[in-house]
Amino acid sequence: MTMTRLTDLTIAAARDGLKKGEFSARELTQAHIDAMAKHRDLNAYITETPDLALTQADAADAALKAGDAGAMAGIPIGMKDLFCTEGVLTTAASHILDGFKPQYESTVSANLKKAGAVTLGKTNLDEFAMGSSNETSYYGPVKNPWKRTGDTTDLVPGGSSGGSAAAVSGRLAMAATGTDTGGSIRQPAAFTGIVGLKPTYGRCSRWGVVAFASSLDQAGPMTRTVRDAAIMLGAMAGFDPKDSTSANIPVPDFEAALSGDVRGLKVGIPAEYRPEGLNAEIDAVWQKGIQMLKDAGATPVDISLPHTKYALPTYYIVAPAECSSNLARYDGVRFGLRVTEGVRSLDDMYMKTRGEGFGKEVRRRILIGTYALSAGYYDAYYLKAQKVRALIAQDFRKAFEVCDVILTPTAPSAAFELGAEIDDPITMYLNDVFTVPTSLAGLPGLSLPVDLSAEGLPLGLQLIGRPFDEETVLRVGDVMEKAAGFTAKPAIVEA
Repeated sequence: MTMTRLTDLTIAAARDGLKKGEFSARELTQAHIDAMAKHRDLNAYITETPDLALTQADAADAALKAGDAGAMAGIPIGMKDLFCTEGVLTTAASHILDGFKPQYESTVSANLKKAGAVTLGKTNLDEFAMGSSNETSYYGPVKNPWKRTGDTTDLVPGGSSGGSAAAVSGRLAMAATGTDTGGSIRQPAAFTGIVGLKPTYGRCSRWGVVAFASSLDQAGPMTRTVRDAAIMLGAMAGFDPKDSTSANIPVPDFEAALSGDVRGLKVGIPAEYRPEGLNAEIDAVWQKGIQMLKDAGATPVDISLPHTKYALPTYYIVAPAECSSNLARYDGVRFGLRVTEGVRSLDDMYMKTRGEGFGKEVRRRILIGTYALSAGYYDAYYLKAQKVRALIAQDFRKAFEVCDVILTPTAPSAAFELGAEIDDPITMYLNDVFTVPTSLAGLPGLSLPVDLSAEGLPLGLQLIGRPFDEETVLRVGDVMEKAAGFTAKPAIVEA
């Protein structure tokens, strides 16, 4: 097997190859390190850790030899730079965390380490995970490995987990961790033609993940197949007493749930996800997805999620309110950036550090959130948003009385050009129109690639499940993936 081919393997195939001794974890890791060096122009990684990766690969080889290897032994992955990693620079793509090397490891990254995964480096993201295009990073934008047919214009990979998405799609990692607050795993997965799974809120620990909006943030896997997502989620998930929002329920064998059989399942098709002016290509791919599931023996049922139209405004009150509270800890005193030049007082140091340390989008959201939480506006905005959020969750509960899973588009368009929407926050926020309701309700959501647009770009569909029923979501996703037969790759991979 040639070295170039090693980067094309799925986790499942690599796991089998490693067990049979067809190649070593070191060879597999080196192939990815070489690919990272070749495609640095994508800006997918903020910090590369090749030496650490090779050390971990050698440990995985030893474990494989001894017969006590974990589920992810020797699998090279990218770690979104929102997960604290002991002794490795952790930036959240923000200037304010300059030089921050945590003395501890996030629970999710520790779980993956324990399962034998090899960390290639820390992937780029929108600053503090705030964005839908990976253009708000202090370390510069990430480029999508995909290009329109016959066009060299750079496209966004989606956000905030754009670095993870670009790394997995461009074969610079076999898989990567992402975090999803309003669609930050699913939307970039759709834009880059990969699989992205946001688990149920509480399925994966948030401990050691730099917080954006605590009642929404959820870590999940970004992979190239549904089976790989099942394998990786099994390694990431689990109860964590250090996280008060972590769910104390057993982690099932997600891979075993992929039975290939969806006969008799009812698939909800929400009327509200067909807004006026829905892109015709997105609608067509949705219809194709419905037909695939019909052909596999599932039954589509029309459902209504009446409060969907309030989801975005609700999200853009709740998330900034929580972010303004969470980001108050960055003051230049204990860690990260500290601006001292021309400082006249402690307050002045706080203001200068925060003014210089936070980017434009983060400042915008802190201001919106602080306003929404301020005296006189708290009831009118934040409290009302929480009530609407409860109604959105109730819509889903009612829908799941008549269906087992819900099928919708993931994003309202294919990937757009770098710079096209960065100056228009409202248009940018609309990218999350199909993903935000799932987040507000804390439900599992999976995006998988189904087809290419007329311009040759990936288009994804989203499956939404009941709380803690990732198994059904993965089972349906696996059947759809086989039916779609999506094998297209970005041109840089073919090269």
